[in-house]
Amino acid sequence: MPERYRALVALAGGAGLRWGECVGLTWDAIDLEKTAIRVGRVGIEVAGHVTFKPYPKTRAGRRVVPLPPFVVKLLRAHRKLVPPGPAGEVFTNEAGGPLRRTVFRAWIWRPALVRAGLLGKVVQVEPRVWRASWRDRDGNEVIEEFPNRRVARARVSRMAQGGLRFHDLRHSYATWLVSDGVPINDVARVMGHEQISTTLDRYTHAFGAGAEKVRDSFADFPLTFEADEDESGP
Repeated sequence: MPERYRALVALAGGAGLRWGECVGLTWDAIDLEKTAIRVGRVGIEVAGHVTFKPYPKTRAGRRVVPLPPFVVKLLRAHRKLVPPGPAGEVFTNEAGGPLRRTVFRAWIWRPALVRAGLLGKVVQVEPRVWRASWRDRDGNEVIEEFPNRRVARARVSRMAQGGLRFHDLRHSYATWLVSDGVPINDVARVMGHEQISTTLDRYTHAFGAGAEKVRDSFADFPLTFEADEDESGP
């Protein structure tokens, strides 16, 4: 991921923010000393134009989210690297304007997936030949060769189907919390879910390992029932 956007990705994966919440975030909502952020302002993109609302779509969306150390570190570096936007926005494009999700996906996100080996594959097969491979809409593998790595990666980025979505970082965040035993009501709160049932429906699949922890917690439980030798009957 280009350095300019590393804190953006970290915030989605390490604090569970939605895209619009990241785009609308301003520096006055971040307390790096207390390692927390106030989520409220959101960016909304319609027909390629980004506008901002001072509040999310639900009351639960207004929340305070704790920040893990790696997110704090990247935000500090980002503040030194990138000037704030007109209203103090944390994340802007290279011209200082609002980030557009469609542009970010095409020019930043998907190329980064290719470089990370998470979308298609690009390998050098000869001194001036790079082979690119990816899956098309029907799941068939497509292979083409190019004169340099940059062109090969760009082709995979445009043509490959599927791949990790930016929103999947938010899902990963919630899954990590549930898997690590964070109470489901706390997970719902930091995710901004209005109904705890939403959290349960989406993330209880991550409870597999948690179920084993529950069993282990009772492994040495002293309460046992043994039939009295003098007892009779069923």
